[in-house]
Amino acid sequence: MSNTKVRATASDARGRITARVPQALVETLDLAARMVGATVSQFVAQAALEKAEKIIENERVIRMSAEAATWFFDLIDNPPPPSSTLTNAMKRYNARKVSSEGSNSTFEFGA
Repeated sequence: MSNTKVRATASDARGRITARVPQALVETLDLAARMVGATVSQFVAQAALEKAEKIIENERVIRMSAEAATWFFDLIDNPPPPSSTLTNAMKRYNARKVSSEGSNSTFEFGA
């Protein structure tokens, strides 16, 4: 009985992806997979994973030139004084804040 549960758990841990593609693409993928000693499924899964990781990294990482990085970090190290618009906004915000023990909110929206 315990073996049945292990097999069921193992099969639940896997997903399946299917795609209908032109036969020429299947043949190209099959040739490339054989060249690296993998099955087509292994080859496609690895290639898709590598592409997905590149896309995720490109979306998460901010890249900038050395000049832009210098400008950015200089602003962080030496921020300009707050504008009158920002100063007024902070005054309005602080005026509407309420202290509520036991509440998750520190801002009153009704005023």
